[in-house]
Amino acid sequence: MPMGGFSSGASAPAPAPIVEEEEAAPAAAEKTLFTLTLKSFDAAAKPKIIKEIKSMLGLSLVESKKFVEGAPKMMKEGVPKGEGEKIVETMKGLGAVVGMD
Repeated sequence: MPMGGFSSGASAPAPAPIVEEEEAAPAAAEKTLFTLTLKSFDAAAKPKIIKEIKSMLGLSLVESKKFVEGAPKMMKEGVPKGEGEKIVETMKGLGAVVGMD
């Protein structure tokens, strides 16, 4: 006989809350758009890099020179992976270090 007036009836325990596993977090999804940054360059290759930046970004020669001399600088935003890799390889071939973030 239970003491204190409590009964020990066969009450079912509360069901545990159902925890659904979340799908892969969005951060884990493969990144498709990148930002290209001119990090540094070989001083001997500066004229070639200025010409490439001029044609790539559509800047004037003076603006391109200032852009290259101001490295590290963001070159392009929202670049697809394939295009970004081509640009990085082209700039690397000229003597520049370009980051793809």
